[in-house]
Amino acid sequence: QVQLVQSGGGLVQAGDSLRLSCAASERTFSTYDMGWFRQAPGKERDFVAAITWSGGTTYYADSVKGRFTISRDNAKRTVDLQMNSLKPEDTAVYYCAAKASYSGNIYSQLRYGYWGPGTQVTVSS
Repeated sequence: QVQLVQSGGGLVQAGDSLRLSCAASERTFSTYDMGWFRQAPGKERDFVAAITWSGGTTYYADSVKGRFTISRDNAKRTVDLQMNSLKPEDTAVYYCAAKASYSGNIYSQLRYGYWGPGTQVTVSS
């Protein structure tokens, strides 16, 4: 059972930066692919970014490519999402999630078995 605790988030202005962090309780954290998803009001939850268990490969949604960076520290059991050049359309609740590395499609939230509680990010124009 993986428990995920999120930190970061808040209210910023367009163009600002924020860093989200997610800490995992599981000692086998390094065997999980990790992802970030977000859900804006009235919309479905969407993929934002993901990183493989080793940290060797990262994936991004087109809407955040070049602005967001996902990283992980397996020794600390943490995964971070650095968000730069934030836009009002980035406003959403952000969730970190964990999936077994063998469970396929890293973009699909259906593959992720463990989720953090979510943290609000609000970007004002």
